[in-house]
Amino acid sequence: MIKLLTASKGIVLGVVIILLTLVALCIFVIIYKLIQISQAQSQSVSFLDRFWDSKRLDDIYRVAEGLKYSPLAAMFRAGYVELSKVKKGGGDGESMHAKMEDTANIERSLQRAKVSEMTKLETLLPFLATTGAAAPFIGLFGTVWGIMDAFLAIAAKGSAELSEISQPIAEALVTTALALLSAVPAVVAFNYFNRRLKVLNAEMSTFGSDYLNIIRRHFF
Repeated sequence: MIKLLTASKGIVLGVVIILLTLVALCIFVIIYKLIQISQAQSQSVSFLDRFWDSKRLDDIYRVAEGLKYSPLAAMFRAGYVELSKVKKGGGDGESMHAKMEDTANIERSLQRAKVSEMTKLETLLPFLATTGAAAPFIGLFGTVWGIMDAFLAIAAKGSAELSEISQPIAEALVTTALALLSAVPAVVAFNYFNRRLKVLNAEMSTFGSDYLNIIRRHFF
């Protein structure tokens, strides 16, 4: 494989360089996303344990400040800050309209935090999806071009032995192997991370509803 890669030239060499770059980037993205999502899930589990065990929101807020990678902690901090603003704002806090408006403000802050955290967690996932879709076609282009060069060389000579054309054809086919080497892990990783993010998204939605219900029950 290494000999075939180093023997590549021209357009095929360019395709090989592109595919090797995609392989390296895919490895980096997969490792990075695995660490990021694992941290988000593990810290969210820790936060939920503290959230349901504690009786005071200010104690939970101090815990949430130390869990920087947890999307649930980020949602709690956003809701806590908005609740503090509402309570400091004063106004006609006893009217039904004021209570509904204050609750809506907190709900919007939770939703904004959720969207922001999901955006962070979904970063670089489109790259994996794009690589999985485009890499096979890039490899196919390199293969077709290499085989075309091999047959053009045969046409120029008028005839050729199998031993003479096997090398350039093998060099062309190696681009397909490289394409699969980048595309298959990218697709598998994308589906795996997407599944884990769906679970996290559901947990964030559930937490947001529970948190809002607690605020309504105790503060409004």
